[in-house]
Amino acid sequence: MRTLSPRVTSPLLLAAVLVGLTGCGLLEPEAEPAVRDETSGEIVESSEADVFSLKVGDCLNQTVTEEVEEVSSVPTVPCGEPHDSEAYARTDLPEGDYPGDEAVAEAADSFCYDEFATFVGMSYDESVLELASFFPTQVSWDENEDREILCFVSSPDGQVTGTLAGAQR
Repeated sequence: MRTLSPRVTSPLLLAAVLVGLTGCGLLEPEAEPAVRDETSGEIVESSEADVFSLKVGDCLNQTVTEEVEEVSSVPTVPCGEPHDSEAYARTDLPEGDYPGDEAVAEAADSFCYDEFATFVGMSYDESVLELASFFPTQVSWDENEDREILCFVSSPDGQVTGTLAGAQR
């Protein structure tokens, strides 16, 4: 399971997103990896994909709310179709003991904020676009050796078709 945290106004502000309900005592079928083209690696079919199969360049259909939730699967879609968000950067946190929820969230915020301008072509503070991130929970850190932060960009105007790379908006 991973946590998704959107950014709304500043690098330290955390809001919340409901991306799929999971939790103690709830049993869910194991999600399959995203359906990809064998040559390009791009998602070619909409599916409910395992969150650990996501890569930079993948697009999701996601609904933003005011609650933080842990996720194990997400609705993926080819980026050429209307979608809500696009993965634009990734990094791994250092090995070692889990640094705590706040430290992991702050690391995700900082990394995604810093990478935003490289992808969009202008700083987050100047842009109308929004960012969010998946990052490890204590459980995924300990049980799955999850260290990945994955950053997402979305438009407050709703779904987009194609990439937001170089959007400069």
